[in-house]
Amino acid sequence: MKRAALGLRQDVLPKSRLGLACQYLLNQWDALVAHLAHGRTRIDNNCAENTIRPAKLGMKNWLFIGHPDAGQRSAILYSLVLSCKRHGKDPFAYLRDVLTRLPTMTNQDDLDPLLPANWTPPTAKAA
Repeated sequence: MKRAALGLRQDVLPKSRLGLACQYLLNQWDALVAHLAHGRTRIDNNCAENTIRPAKLGMKNWLFIGHPDAGQRSAILYSLVLSCKRHGKDPFAYLRDVLTRLPTMTNQDDLDPLLPANWTPPTAKAA
């Protein structure tokens, strides 16, 4: 296969679409062979693309958010919401619990339990 791509690359113009495709294939050859040898890796990134799709769709609406700090805060909140969804947690319950607990915490308190991956809802803690 690699030999065929090398031969085809010599027969086409380097800047043509086919020439660029051959060059791309040859540049990714080691990763492709490693994927075939390993077998547990995914060859596509559909999962990641599906995760960021809502953010991409809303990007046009958020383009003029008003202030650079507001954009950064929105990105942080959006990351927290997506982390909650990825870990199967209710984002609204998470934010409500964490935002009520944070004002009473100090710099010495351990914040690890407040991360979306480690957080448990208050009702589950009492049980």
